Amino acid sequence: MNYRQIGDTDLKVSELSFGTWAIGGAWGRTDDQEALKALDYAIGNGVNFFDTADVYGNGKSEELLAVATKGKHAEVHIATKFCRAGDVHDPETYSMEVVTKYCEDSLRRLNRDQIDLFQVHCPPLEIIKNGYVFEVLDRLKNQGKIRYYGVSVETVEEGLLCLEQPNVSSLQVIFNLFRQKPLEVLFPKAMEKGVGILARVPLASGLLTGKFKADAQFEADDHRHFNREGKAFNVGETFAGLEFETGVGLSKKLAWIAENRGNMTRAALKWILEHDAISCVIPGFKNVAQVADNLEAVNTETYTKQEMLQLAQFYKEEVHNEIKGVY
Repeated sequence: MNYRQIGDTDLKVSELSFGTWAIGGAWGRTDDQEALKALDYAIGNGVNFFDTADVYGNGKSEELLAVATKGKHAEVHIATKFCRAGDVHDPETYSMEVVTKYCEDSLRRLNRDQIDLFQVHCPPLEIIKNGYVFEVLDRLKNQGKIRYYGVSVETVEEGLLCLEQPNVSSLQVIFNLFRQKPLEVLFPKAMEKGVGILARVPLASGLLTGKFKADAQFEADDHRHFNREGKAFNVGETFAGLEFETGVGLSKKLAWIAENRGNMTRAALKWILEHDAISCVIPGFKNVAQVADNLEAVNTETYTKQEMLQLAQFYKEEVHNEIKGVY
């Protein structure tokens, strides 16, 4: 495993880390015992960083992490998120009283005394502009409840606004072969400011595994079924904002990236790791097999300069205009 700093923090994390949305819920059926086995396997293979949120399974993901990391708090870092359990547009959701409760509830579920990275969970633009939440997070940091804080954002504009805040340590962004826009302005600015980048939705909700057919069906409680049009949350969180059938077609055009890299999953993750601004990539998982497959991305063949240029051109010519919503 290779390790990278999260911006200017002292957190040195596995470049291939994991997100825990899928083991909490909204991705179809879950199995807690399989999830715990997968977490144990990841930790045993050098993964020392996991991203979660209070709303993932209404706290279930945090509770699973508490079990998996018991006695390992010093060596395994956890990032969690807050605000989406409330009204994200209500300024009161970001008050000292409410955010403190979010923080303490997460600490209780995680069975920890301090959160390594506490992130605002995709707040609206007006909340970022208001800026009060950052004062609240500074106070929590001074109290020792959190080590660092960051923001999970949906758009480049939101990310750039967050970078104006002096104590933001990280940005979590949707970044994958279908979502390359952050490369243009956001990533260089983040590196200039010493802010780390956590790359989420790295496989475009599974599209970049190359395993889906256009007629694939998803369970009713899977966001790939109920959020295709952004009815539950930002449309970009599901298939990176692409129409599913369009995404399946585009993924087929990318099948060549798997050559000498094992499969498309590893190749797609490796492409993300080729960028210096990335602190870590956080694919989801449900079982040991998925964790093991993703971990192989670390050692798979790097991309040539020509391949990188080819993939950038592919995004500009065939993908960019197909993405729904503002990003």
